[in-house]
Amino acid sequence: MTATEAASSEATPQTAIPTTGSQSAPEATAPPLVARAAAELVGTAALVAVVVGSGIQATELTRDVGLQLLANSIATVFGLGVLIALLGPVSGAHFNPAVTLAEWWTARRAGGSGVTLREAVVYLPAQIAGAIAGAVLADAMFGEPLVKWSTHDRSDGNLLLGEVVATAGLILLIFGLARTDRLRFAPVAVASYIGAAYWFTSSTSFANPAVTIGRAFTDTFAGIAPGSVAGFIGAQLAGAVVGLALAAVIFMNGKTGTNAGQSTAA
Repeated sequence: MTATEAASSEATPQTAIPTTGSQSAPEATAPPLVARAAAELVGTAALVAVVVGSGIQATELTRDVGLQLLANSIATVFGLGVLIALLGPVSGAHFNPAVTLAEWWTARRAGGSGVTLREAVVYLPAQIAGAIAGAVLADAMFGEPLVKWSTHDRSDGNLLLGEVVATAGLILLIFGLARTDRLRFAPVAVASYIGAAYWFTSSTSFANPAVTIGRAFTDTFAGIAPGSVAGFIGAQLAGAVVGLALAAVIFMNGKTGTNAGQSTAA
């Protein structure tokens, strides 16, 4: 699951490429890279703690799997939205290697001012470390073993297809918001999409390689068996490519508005 998804800028928080958090004024100086990396680590850790912790809490409160998933998805929607709103102005609130790589690739191809290779190399380990820390923290809060590999197998082909769809939709949403100057809606839009994707995808929408790795460290409701991780990550990266392709076709003229060439941003 999750998410979530959001992209950051290199020299300033405002770029021609996605950013799911609120943007600062164009002339503002971006926070230091160490601050942005810390935001990615803490944000991803908090996101995974929300996902794993709410899953544990739900299974302790009810045996109804539908109610468990409902509780898990609602907590994730609220948690993700808050984290994007809080940390978006700092790092772009990616919390997701698929989003970081998608922005780096797009900036590289277009020569824009998005994430540089150096920044991507810093962001990715921070996101993965944060995801693992978040899973361990959630287990600690609920008295579970701090590290216990998940036994929840998710290797079926239909689940992998679900991850392709979930990640493609996430990338399309983020880049679509960026190219239509509607990034101010990102906290609500991205969180809402992940909440919906919990229910309309067979995989319950991990859509995030870092979160997938973190969830392998907990043998609870939200876990994923280590043997299923590679397949999920491969499907997520494939989905990111599909999402970028769809964004390029649908928004091929770049930023759009109510009138040709006119921004709709407030």
